[in-house]
Amino acid sequence: MAKLTPSPQFSAVDQSFIDARARVIDVAAFLDRVQRYGQDEDFRIHALKKAIAELSSPTPGRAERILLALSDPSLEPIPAATMQGAMGAHRA
Repeated sequence: MAKLTPSPQFSAVDQSFIDARARVIDVAAFLDRVQRYGQDEDFRIHALKKAIAELSSPTPGRAERILLALSDPSLEPIPAATMQGAMGAHRA
């Protein structure tokens, strides 16, 4: 596979920093609310915090690893749904 070389005129930081900053603040505010209401032991919060730790990794591929950390790893389908909708994280 050919390696892509970014254009010297393009700045990913200039393009997307403010949006990323806002998202990080949103996540921090969400975690504050969850803690304030005593819901920080929910399995989804544990999964989210584990995924957030991946953000500090120096290794490329963070988005894929975070997606996999929040996904159901099972390969076999369940016989019938027990509810409608997704939980957003896998209950370990």
